[in-house]
Amino acid sequence: MASTMTDIEELQTSMLRSLASRHRLRILHLLGERPRGVNELAGDLELSQATTSQHLGAMRRAGLVEAIHEGRNHRYQVADPQLLAACALMRDVLVRRLSRMGDLAAAAGASPSEAVDNNQVVASEAARE
Repeated sequence: MASTMTDIEELQTSMLRSLASRHRLRILHLLGERPRGVNELAGDLELSQATTSQHLGAMRRAGLVEAIHEGRNHRYQVADPQLLAACALMRDVLVRRLSRMGDLAAAAGASPSEAVDNNQVVASEAARE
């Protein structure tokens, strides 16, 4: 059983590592709306087609997206809708954390603009962790 858990943990680590990019998170959210081709995604993201393809390849290998073949063209879609739910859950956790930090700053006597600045610092620090 320990081996199975280790395997699952490795897969989870790989999947989460593949999401550790704001471009890949944006791709996931865009594909959550509907399947899209590489060129459309590249335009939406203001990235080159090659860079977008590299992101999609990494996401496909991690099991986050899958390709739909339409002749010589490919469109991509989210591999499992629960991935979007997991991202929404993480975003909710972050919003609650930032809200608590703002409440703490306000209780300590910080002005509202200082509380916003503090929340941005906390968000920036959390992103680096």
